[in-house]
Amino acid sequence: MSMSVERKTEPAYNAAELGALAHLYRGEMYRSKVWRTRLDTTTNWAVATTGIALSVTFASRENSPLPLILVSLLVAVFLGIEGRRYRYFDIWRTRVRLMEVCFYGPILRGEGVRTDNGWNEALARDYLRLHFHISFWEAAGRRLRRNFAWIFMIQGISYLAKICVHPTSVRSWEELWARASIGPVPGQAVLALGVLFHCGLVLLSLLTMRRQHAAGRVVGPEDQDPMLKFGMEV
Repeated sequence: MSMSVERKTEPAYNAAELGALAHLYRGEMYRSKVWRTRLDTTTNWAVATTGIALSVTFASRENSPLPLILVSLLVAVFLGIEGRRYRYFDIWRTRVRLMEVCFYGPILRGEGVRTDNGWNEALARDYLRLHFHISFWEAAGRRLRRNFAWIFMIQGISYLAKICVHPTSVRSWEELWARASIGPVPGQAVLALGVLFHCGLVLLSLLTMRRQHAAGRVVGPEDQDPMLKFGMEV
């Protein structure tokens, strides 16, 4: 025996309440902009430290390629920080997107304020129970594909250029291993760890491309409905 639950589709929002919703939208937009700026900060750190490492490594023929390795590890830390920040940014961006689609969209189409799909209830529950809408790995993978992949690629190419052609081209495998070695660690081990490190980055980028839940992605319209972020079917 099925039971149907009647939902009130037209709540009596008065002018003051609509004004409060408009201010709420502005507040969430401001918070999303603040966290978006914080994302740019960590990317700038990664670019700046990479530039310093390149300058130190190629300043002299006797300089070691070790700064590039150390900076790669540091940039990986920056990627983790940016992934965490992106999860917070996605909270505010999801709310903004929800109000754009479900509140302002019907008004712009001349339909008035509509709540028949329950977006207001979903938004209210999100305020009561604050939680992340995407995983850390999805956030890190997204930032890796957008920004950090290019930084890691420049570091890797520069490292290979340093040990292979600077200041002179290598003429044997033994010479390559010698240039790549770090103290007691043989060059073969260093290069193997480097390959594993970059393979891990590629794997992270590929595995997080499917079933993305980040708000505001410019893809197919079937993936943009913000109600799905709140676990509600439309």
